[in-house]
Amino acid sequence: MKELLSDIRKCEVCKAHLPLGPRPIVAGHPDARILIIGHAPGTKVHKTGIPWDDPSGKQLRKWMGVTDEEFYDETKIAQMPMGFCYPGKGKTGDLPPRTECAPLWHKPLLSKMPNLKLTILIGQYSQRHYLGNKMEKNLTETVRNYMNYAPEYFVIPHPSPRNRFWLSKNPWFEEEVVPKLKEYISQQLNN
Repeated sequence: MKELLSDIRKCEVCKAHLPLGPRPIVAGHPDARILIIGHAPGTKVHKTGIPWDDPSGKQLRKWMGVTDEEFYDETKIAQMPMGFCYPGKGKTGDLPPRTECAPLWHKPLLSKMPNLKLTILIGQYSQRHYLGNKMEKNLTETVRNYMNYAPEYFVIPHPSPRNRFWLSKNPWFEEEVVPKLKEYISQQLNN
């Protein structure tokens, strides 16, 4: 696992397309029981090199009901984004994750984490990749039907502050889905 993580962190496959250069962000361990698959790091995470070290990460930890110490304990929670490097800025936010990363690195990483019991799929990119045609017609309906994917996957929207409108329009998410997410997380961390 150490060698694989080292190889990923040295990856420069899409260097020519990255405005801030390559800085793959990943965390894993063979003992990890929970895997988080999000979009791609933002500029703050690119600078620090720490996964989810931004307002989105703070919200994610709140939804998961975990401390910073639990969240960053690689023996418990692994981090594997769809795109490992900051992809650049688009018209309405960051660009989509680079498409090279998942086909190149996901299977080798997953093969090194045999104890995974729960994979949290954050946002449409990871959900489309891992659920394929099992997804509902859109992210809202996919998240609303989260139990269709459990216990292997738990689907949630991106915890970005930009999603405030979605959250205010869909209060059922924090009322019904977040407590269930916390329950699943607690089961894996305490078993």
